[in-house]
Amino acid sequence: MDNPIGTFIKKERKRVGLTQVEFALRSGLGLRFVRDLEQGKPTVRLDKVNQALAMFGHTAAPVSIKELR
Repeated sequence: MDNPIGTFIKKERKRVGLTQVEFALRSGLGLRFVRDLEQGKPTVRLDKVNQALAMFGHTAAPVSIKELR
């Protein structure tokens, strides 16, 4: 399954040189959540996704599929 948010988080986390443990600590998220997010778990809490994205200056928001094409 395609997981663009998890892929983005993993890429950015590695780009800034953080392990999953370090990222979890700095973002205030649990290590299990970070692992689940990066591995593409289909059910994760949006507030926590936004907490992770905020570490890189991003947020999840509704976007029209037409806008993505």
